[in-house]
Amino acid sequence: MSVPSYDHWVFDLDGTLVDVEPGYVHDVFDRVGDRVGYDFSEREAEAVWHGLGGVRNDQLSEWGVDVETFWEVYHEEEDPEARADATYLYDDAEVVGDLDSPTVLVTHCQEYLTDPVLEALDIGDWFDAVVCCTEETGWKPDPEPVHMALSSVGADGDGVLVGDGPHDVGAAWNAGLAGAHVERHGHDRRGLCVVGDHRVDRVDELV
Repeated sequence: MSVPSYDHWVFDLDGTLVDVEPGYVHDVFDRVGDRVGYDFSEREAEAVWHGLGGVRNDQLSEWGVDVETFWEVYHEEEDPEARADATYLYDDAEVVGDLDSPTVLVTHCQEYLTDPVLEALDIGDWFDAVVCCTEETGWKPDPEPVHMALSSVGADGDGVLVGDGPHDVGAAWNAGLAGAHVERHGHDRRGLCVVGDHRVDRVDELV
């Protein structure tokens, strides 16, 4: 596959460069389920965690789970040290550390979790800027957090955003970048096919 040469790179974190052991996901959702009064099956927990099958909030509402309460409890139940211990780096993502162009990270993972993960995996120095999305910055596919990250490093020219979900490609296009989708789970498990300028199974097919 021929990939254009890009002047700057934007990466998503969870599901794109790193992931967590399934046992951690199930433990978190068991605790969250006890508090919100919903018994998440393993399939449902993994669907929400990985964003499989559509918009997470829509799925939660369909199951009768209050969305605002869920996310509040979910963030309370996530322990930074445990999250970092359960997180691993995809071997095909190691090429990101060799990029010479401006490289930034824009993630929905909150700062109190992102920082320990980057430190534990020793990949924080891969990125010239890190933006953790919040209500104030906006959430992908909103382009604002992408603009924030790129502006902070003075990036210009042609760029690409690499992520594992449709909201990543949407953020790329809304920010005027190429969108690259990394499919870690297969279209059948995801329940939909994500369209992008590049569609790959591994990050090192792009870099």
